[in-house]
Amino acid sequence: MARKKEDEVYNELDVKKNASNVSDGMLRFNRVSPLNNVLYSLLFILIALICVLPVIFVIIISFTAESSIGLYGYSFFPKQLSTSAYSYVWNMRSLVGRSFVNSIGITLVGTVLGVILTSTMGYALSRRTYKLRGFFTYFIFIPMLFHGGVLSSYVVNTQLLGLKDTYLILILPMACSSFYIIIMRTFFTTTVPDEMIESGKIDGASQLRIFVQLVLPICLPAIATIALFLTFAYWNEWYLASIYISSKRADLFPLQYVLVSIEQKIQFLINNASNIGADAQDVPSETMRMAIVVIAVIPIMFSYPFFQKYYISGLTVGAVKG
Repeated sequence: MARKKEDEVYNELDVKKNASNVSDGMLRFNRVSPLNNVLYSLLFILIALICVLPVIFVIIISFTAESSIGLYGYSFFPKQLSTSAYSYVWNMRSLVGRSFVNSIGITLVGTVLGVILTSTMGYALSRRTYKLRGFFTYFIFIPMLFHGGVLSSYVVNTQLLGLKDTYLILILPMACSSFYIIIMRTFFTTTVPDEMIESGKIDGASQLRIFVQLVLPICLPAIATIALFLTFAYWNEWYLASIYISSKRADLFPLQYVLVSIEQKIQFLINNASNIGADAQDVPSETMRMAIVVIAVIPIMFSYPFFQKYYISGLTVGAVKG
C-alpha cells in the first residue's frame, strides 16, 4: 500500500515536472529578444505610417489654396492655406446635409437588413437536414456567374416593383448578396458543430432560439465582417441613385451622389471657363476633390473601431468542449 502511494507521488511529480518543462519551453519559444522587439516595432510603425500618411496628405491638400497647388504642386507643407473648398460645400449645406442624413439612414437600415438576410439564409443552407439545401445553393450561386443586366433590372424595379424614387431602391438591391451568403454558409458549416445544434433540440429550443442564442455568439467575427462590407458598400453607393432617383426628388439623394455631382459641375466649369467668361483658376478643382474625399471617408472611418470590438470578442465566446 505504501509502495503504491510512493509511486503515485512520483508520477504526480513527474507530471508536474513535464508540465513545467513544457511551460518553460513555450516561454522560451515565445520570447522575443530586445533587438527583434525594436525591429518589429519599427516595422509596425512604418506600416501604420504608410496607412495614415495618405489620409493626412489628403486633408492637408483640401486646406491648400488652389493657386498654391498650381504653382508649387502638392506638398505636406503648403505655401498658402485656404478653406475655399469647404466654403464651396458649405454654400450647399442644405443639400449636402440632407444627403448626409439620407446616407446614414440608408447605411444603417441596409446593413442591419443585409446582415439578417445573409446570416439566416447562410445558416439554413448550412444545415444538412434541410431538404432544399442543394436547390437553393445553386439558385443563389447562379447570380454570381450571370447577371440579368441593367435594363432588365430597371424594368423589374420600376415597372414591376414600383421602387423608383423611393428609399427602398437604394436599400433592397444590395441587401442580399450571393457572395456574402456563400461566405456565411461556409462559415456556419465549418464552425458550428452539429453536436451543439442537437443539444439545443434536445433541450426543446426552436430553430430561431438555437440560431440566436447558440449560433450567433460564436459567429460574430463572420457577421461583423459582412456588416463591415455592407456598411462600406451602402455608404459609397451612388450608381443606384443616378439611375432610379430623378432630379425632382433631390431629397432622396445620398451623400456620395451629391458629392459626385458637385465634382462633375466643377469639372464642367473648368472645361467651359472661357465660354462662360470665368477664370478656371478661381474654381477650387483639386482642393475640392480632396475635400470631397475627406467628407466621404472620415465618417465611415469611425465605424471600423465599432466592428473591431466584435472581431475580438467573437473569438473568445461560444467555445464548445467535447
